[in-house]
Amino acid sequence: MPECMDGRQGVRRDVLDPSSTCPASQPWIKILAPYQESDPRRSVLQLLTSAIPFCLIWFAMLRSLDHAYWITLLLALPGAGFLLRLFILQHDCGHGSFFTSRAVNDSLGSFLGVLTLTPYHYWRKTHALHHATSGNLDRRGVGDVETLTVKEYLNLPKRKRLTYRLYRNPFILFGIGPAFHFIVEHRFPRGLARSCKKEWASIHGTNLAILVVVAIMWQTIGIQRFLMVQLPIITLTSSIGVWFFYMQHQFEDTYWRHSSGWDFQAAALRGSSYYDLPKILRWFTGNIGLHHIHHLCSRIPNYRLQECFDENRELQQATRLTLRQSLTCVWLTLWDEEQQRMVRFQTVRSAE
Repeated sequence: MPECMDGRQGVRRDVLDPSSTCPASQPWIKILAPYQESDPRRSVLQLLTSAIPFCLIWFAMLRSLDHAYWITLLLALPGAGFLLRLFILQHDCGHGSFFTSRAVNDSLGSFLGVLTLTPYHYWRKTHALHHATSGNLDRRGVGDVETLTVKEYLNLPKRKRLTYRLYRNPFILFGIGPAFHFIVEHRFPRGLARSCKKEWASIHGTNLAILVVVAIMWQTIGIQRFLMVQLPIITLTSSIGVWFFYMQHQFEDTYWRHSSGWDFQAAALRGSSYYDLPKILRWFTGNIGLHHIHHLCSRIPNYRLQECFDENRELQQATRLTLRQSLTCVWLTLWDEEQQRMVRFQTVRSAE
C-alpha cells in the first residue's frame, strides 16, 4: 500500500489525519465546533475512574482464585467493562480528542495499548482509514467488518461462500473471532507495508511490553494464575467491543455506495447508528453509541458527545437502535444494492 496506507486514490487526507479538524461541510463545522475542545480535568477524571477500578477488580479476581473460580469469572464481567472503557479512552487519544497535546495522547494511547493488546499507532492508522472510507463499497477491507454485496456473494464459488458464511456466523464473529483478532492478529498484522515504520515500531514495542508484563507475572504470581484472570477479561472485552462496533454500522438501513456516489456526511449520518443504550452502558462505552456524531466529527471527546446530541435536533434524526432491536441485526449479512439495505442469507437463498 503506497505511502503507508494513506495514499489511496480518492481518500481525503483531512479525514485520514486524526489530528485534523472536522472534515464536515461548513454548516456542520459551525454546529460541532463548540464541542471539540477537550477538558484536561474531565479527561484525567475519566482515566482515574477507569484505571483504578480495573486494577482493583483485577486484584480481587486474583485473590478469588484461592476460593472459587466462578467468583473469578463473575468478576470478569465488570473487569471487561472497565477495560472496554480504557479502550474508549485509547480510542479518543487516537483521534487527538482526549487531551490537547498530541504527545500526551500518543503516550497514553501507547500505554493503554499494552492493556488492550492493541498496537496504538497501527490501530490509529487503520481506524483513520475506517473513518475515511466507511460506507464506501470500493474502499472496503481496512478497519471494518467484512461485508459483501448480494451480487458478490452469488458470484463466489461454493468454498468461498462457505468461508464467508462461517465468518459472519455469530459464534465466530462475536465469540472466537474477536479474541483471535486482539490476541493473535494484532501481534502479526497483515497487509502493512514495510515503509510504515511508526506502525511497525508500535507493533514491536507493544509486543515487547506485553512480553515483559507476562514475564513479570510469571515470576511473581505464576503464569497459570495470570492467565486464569487475564484471559476471561480479554475474551469478554474483545467480544463486547466487536459487538458494539458491528451494531454501529451493520443495521438494515445503513449506507453503502460506490466511490462515484459516496459522500462523507451521508456515510456518517446514515451509515452510523444512534445506539440508544441504558445509562450504565453509555458510561462504560464512553457514549460511543452516538456513533453518527463521532463519524461526523471524531475530534469531539467522548464526554461531550451526549451534550452535542441533546442540544442539536438535527443530530437526533439518525437511525436509532435499542438493545432489543440490535439483536436482529446479527443475522444481516449481505448488502443488497437493488433494495439499498442489509439482508439475510436466507433472503438470498429464497431469491435463488
